Amino acid sequence: MRKTLFTASVLAVALAAPFAQAHQAGDVIVRAGAITVDPREDTSGVKVDANGANLGGGATLDSDTQLGLNFAYMLTDKIGIELLAATPFSHSVGVKGSPAGLDVLNGKLGDIKHLPPTLSVVYYPLDSKSAFKPYLGAGINYTWFFDESTSSSAEAKGFDGLSLDNSWGLAFQVGADYMLTDKLMINAQVRYIDIDTTGYTNLDDVGRLKVDVDVDPMVYMVGLGYKF
Repeated sequence: MRKTLFTASVLAVALAAPFAQAHQAGDVIVRAGAITVDPREDTSGVKVDANGANLGGGATLDSDTQLGLNFAYMLTDKIGIELLAATPFSHSVGVKGSPAGLDVLNGKLGDIKHLPPTLSVVYYPLDSKSAFKPYLGAGINYTWFFDESTSSSAEAKGFDGLSLDNSWGLAFQVGADYMLTDKLMINAQVRYIDIDTTGYTNLDDVGRLKVDVDVDPMVYMVGLGYKF
């Protein structure tokens, strides 16, 4: 008898779920989960800043995963605004291609941190009562680079200092909520963010070097959300 009642209760919740999940104007949605920034960098050659001489090669950035946070406010039942935030991302910066005159450095140049707050407008195209709620988004990103430092191995070879310009750029995303209850949801999202920066470092007997980097990462997040 108990098993029958339990099965009936589960079935009732499952049947009711699609009719109790509407996002509505005025809802506040908070999401948290793992977020990965995966740079797809495209760089210019390393240049001598004083005379523009191109030494070739380029820069590399590795991926990093941190705690991601989303805060969304529904303006209507289908349109909302969303802020992406995260704990600081850390990346190792390398030099590739053995730039002429820089073959003294093999691999890691240093480390950087950044924060990429992104403000977007999101659109939910399906019926608001559907438990599965895919959405599209577009917005603007500001990436703040900080805590840049050269590695000890790079410093031993004459490099000193590392800095990157902050960046403004567009951001695009696709994502989906799946409502577990009328408040709790699973969320997954993928973003493309346009991040362009110029990196600088100094090398003994050469002077300040610079390299233009289109970071342009893909950003992946999976987590849980709660609607207030």
